[in-house]
Amino acid sequence: MFSTGQWVFAAIFFISFVIIIIYSYRKDLQLHKKYYKGSLYVLVGFLVFIGLLFVIKKFLHE
Repeated sequence: MFSTGQWVFAAIFFISFVIIIIYSYRKDLQLHKKYYKGSLYVLVGFLVFIGLLFVIKKFLHE
């Protein structure tokens, strides 16, 4: 399905992409702490809401 060269390219691309993303995140970490203070609570609230929707769907489906 894929040649060896394509697998090598995909592996190198993936590793370099992850390294660049980690470097960029660490570089902007202070800005993230300053401007996105309450975003964790929004994420938790959203996940709880989605979980409740699944629970309601499960009980109404039966």
